[in-house]
Amino acid sequence: MTRADDIRLACHLGVDAIGMVFAQRSPRRLEVTQAASLRTEVAAGIEAVALFMDNTADEVNDVIAQARPTLLQFHGVEDEAFCRSFGLPYMKAIAMGDEGGQVIDWAARYPDATALLLDSHAVGGAGGSGRTFDWSRIPAQLGKPFLLAGGIVPDNAFEAVSVVRPWGVDVSSGIESAPGIKDAARMRRFVEEVRRADALRG
Repeated sequence: MTRADDIRLACHLGVDAIGMVFAQRSPRRLEVTQAASLRTEVAAGIEAVALFMDNTADEVNDVIAQARPTLLQFHGVEDEAFCRSFGLPYMKAIAMGDEGGQVIDWAARYPDATALLLDSHAVGGAGGSGRTFDWSRIPAQLGKPFLLAGGIVPDNAFEAVSVVRPWGVDVSSGIESAPGIKDAARMRRFVEEVRRADALRG
């Protein structure tokens, strides 16, 4: 999220988490002062997630101090010791776009992760590609809750939740009119489709 109005709408729709990006290569990257201002719009009970990709420890600590995230998300080559060193719960992204990757082996490297995020980028690549990956590659038993990411849009959100049965779904470009600019109608429909799938699976 990069705009206060988008955050307010997402909170109104009852999402579980709001993401703020600090990865250097992302077109959605926020300055820490921007994030601190936007953080005030996140309603109580909704996770404020700070997303990093190979940022320095000083950068992460600065974000924690000013933007007060409740959950960290790491998309780079950060190891377990780095991810857990900040004293906050964290999620680790696993690259699913590389057919040679062994998902369970990668997941085992992050035993303290609260959850994993399975995204469609290749190892070393950035997320936010807007592409899906072959969901059949997800192991039946990962040993951790996981979020499904990569190419999820209102048109396939119902299928994603119904077929994959993830702990959650992560969306960014799938509800945008431009990088960082969320489309209200797409956001509403996305949440509706996720709720429709949730209702059917009980």
